[in-house]
Amino acid sequence: MEVFQGKAAYKGIAIGRIAEMKKEDVVVRREHVADVEAEIARYMAAKEQAQQEIEAIREKTARDIGEAEAEVFEAHIMFLDDFDEAVEHIVREQSVNAEFAVAETGDNIADMLAAMDDNPYMQARALDVKDVANRVIRDMNGVSDEFALTEPSILVAEDLTPSETVSLDKSKVLAFVTRQGSTNSHTAILARTMNIPALCQVPVAEGVKDKMAIVDGFNGAIYVDPDESTLARYRKKQEEEEEKKRLLRELRGLPSETKSGHKVKVYANIGGIGDLSFVKENDAEGVGLFRSEFLYLQSDNYPTEDEQFKAYRTVAEMLAGKEVVVRTLDIGADKQIDYFNLDKEDNPALGFRAIRICLTREEIFKTQLRALYRASAYGNINIMFPMITSVWEVQKCIDMCQLVKAELKAQEIPF
Repeated sequence: MEVFQGKAAYKGIAIGRIAEMKKEDVVVRREHVADVEAEIARYMAAKEQAQQEIEAIREKTARDIGEAEAEVFEAHIMFLDDFDEAVEHIVREQSVNAEFAVAETGDNIADMLAAMDDNPYMQARALDVKDVANRVIRDMNGVSDEFALTEPSILVAEDLTPSETVSLDKSKVLAFVTRQGSTNSHTAILARTMNIPALCQVPVAEGVKDKMAIVDGFNGAIYVDPDESTLARYRKKQEEEEEKKRLLRELRGLPSETKSGHKVKVYANIGGIGDLSFVKENDAEGVGLFRSEFLYLQSDNYPTEDEQFKAYRTVAEMLAGKEVVVRTLDIGADKQIDYFNLDKEDNPALGFRAIRICLTREEIFKTQLRALYRASAYGNINIMFPMITSVWEVQKCIDMCQLVKAELKAQEIPF
């Protein structure tokens, strides 16, 4: 038996045979070309094909997993547009083939993102850029990257791009195990959404295909060729986990109260509309925390009032009168957003973040509050202000709420 330790991206126990995904590296050679216009035309045609493929994946993700998770592929399409100027410049100035120009551009953007040491979220986007670049190069050369599982398996790979993750048949994936990646990667996020155990940064040896294995998503380990006693122990643990889930399912629809009759509120935490299916599936009595910053993190610009209103209204309507607590924008610390242009701090966790940002950038704060008050006409919305440290901050928040309500009333907008 061999044990490989990594990081747990999503909890759970999986037992089964390993399917190993080995990707052929896209080998790109620099070649001199005489007709640069023809190369640029090849690039544009491949880019259009790649965009159609990404849009198809986006639709599949929205349908199978959720709208919030599908938004990563909208970012992929935006990355595609970021390639145009640099690719054309390289092809024209250096008279080289389009594949080389795309690879060079993808590497440059990915390196720039990977260098953001203070922003793990943006570092994780480096893989997304390479995914986009490789797709365009494959399309230019008519190469397919399809990988299919023939039976339920533990999938081991060097790394998984978001498009590879969502293209897999979920019913055949017992667990994800990657040698690279991070808990901030979209693969990890999608694994959590799909309720599939996942590990990352696991130095699992190559050549493990078809071997029996155990994935422990609680302690971040994979056991390859486990002995009988380890297998028996984990089968028992897996049965216990399944029994817990079964017992919890039996409680669906019942009032949340103790044997002595004390009632409690069992609410869910969400990051966006895509989590609503799990709120309903698990019979949560409301939403105790809607992390609104994900609307900002998943956008390349400030989300508009209408974009936010639509998201908050959907949650309010879908929960049909159940309480929804929306936390106003909480960025800073580990959640950095480029377009906010925040200064680097020695101690960002206690520094300029959350309500302190909102109260100094009142237009951003006011836009969010208007969206929240408008959405409150469609359900039971409550507002939470994060990282409050003093009474004057509370008073300033209340003053802003009063201003927003007065404006909406004057405009005859219901709230």
